[in-house]
Amino acid sequence: MRPGSPNRRRNTSLLVQRTDTVGNRTNLVIDAGKFFYDSALHWFPKYDVQTIDALVITHAHQDAVGGFDDLRDWTNNSQSTLPIFIRQQDFDVVKLLFYYLVDRNKQTGGGGVAKIDFEMINHRPFNAAGFELVPLEVEHGEGRSANGYRVGPVSYISDTSKIPDPTKELISGSQILILDALRPERTHGTHLTLEEAVETARELGVKRTLLTDATHDIDHEPVNAQLAKLRDAYGLDIQYAYDGQSIDIDL
Repeated sequence: MRPGSPNRRRNTSLLVQRTDTVGNRTNLVIDAGKFFYDSALHWFPKYDVQTIDALVITHAHQDAVGGFDDLRDWTNNSQSTLPIFIRQQDFDVVKLLFYYLVDRNKQTGGGGVAKIDFEMINHRPFNAAGFELVPLEVEHGEGRSANGYRVGPVSYISDTSKIPDPTKELISGSQILILDALRPERTHGTHLTLEEAVETARELGVKRTLLTDATHDIDHEPVNAQLAKLRDAYGLDIQYAYDGQSIDIDL
């Protein structure tokens, strides 16, 4: 696949960056999956990310936590520690996958490990590095859940098969919705199809929707050309996002 193609996709993640009046940046990252290291090398210099001031986790699958070991470069070179905000059920999984990050006494030597402070969250809003986040609990397959998050006018839901009614109420009034849309037609069981995502966006009535978490079934430019027709026909601004996409918002 050619360099720079929007079909080059890494694990879904979000950087929320705030710059103060003297140019200091605060960086919040949602999820650090298997390709975190590659993503950081590619995108962080372009957006002048010098620190990760908070990392927030949606769920404990590898596309969200598989890059935890790569956090060592941040806490051994750039900052003294890294706060990670995580649900208890996801922390229980992380304790098994990355036991040496949870209990540093279990490290075997041969190199430093990431210095992480785990902060437990639940369904209540919380503050992470000065950002106010509202958890958006969603279904991620039958009997399983994941979190999305609302940050100011943006609701971010990367992994879902169904959005419960109470969560829809929390999304209400958002200006931008970033929503899971794995592939067209064929259901996966733990993710929305493209068609289900479009219907969900229509139901929620958010002004602009960016679709994410796409498989190779999605050819970015032709699919977005088809989705653009929804704007004229139904007033729906829905497009697939792409790696490195930047949006200015007021927080």
